[in-house]
Amino acid sequence: MERQPCVYLLASGRNGTLYLGVTSDPVKRIWQHREHVVEGFSDRYEVTRLVWYEAHETMESAITREKQIKKWRRQWKIGLVEAGNPYWRDLWPEMTGAQSPIRHPRQSGDQAT
Repeated sequence: MERQPCVYLLASGRNGTLYLGVTSDPVKRIWQHREHVVEGFSDRYEVTRLVWYEAHETMESAITREKQIKKWRRQWKIGLVEAGNPYWRDLWPEMTGAQSPIRHPRQSGDQAT
């Protein structure tokens, strides 16, 4: 998946700590979470497993969806994950088309997208 607006959920493990985010460059941004490039919530709580994502045509629709999901109760978010990923597999290889984690996606000087 190249640059495309996306809403995503990361987890520390099955039914663990959740992080909901939105980005225009999912491969780069999720790599940053996984490699602890940017300090913050996901870094502090080891929230690095991609368990759900949803591509959007525009950033506007992705941001609207993120805001909608952020209002949900935790159990609803867990239901969203389990509806499409009942075993809480790491979807990173699926997103990147890789058999193993990518070490260095497109490089640029900016830290976060």
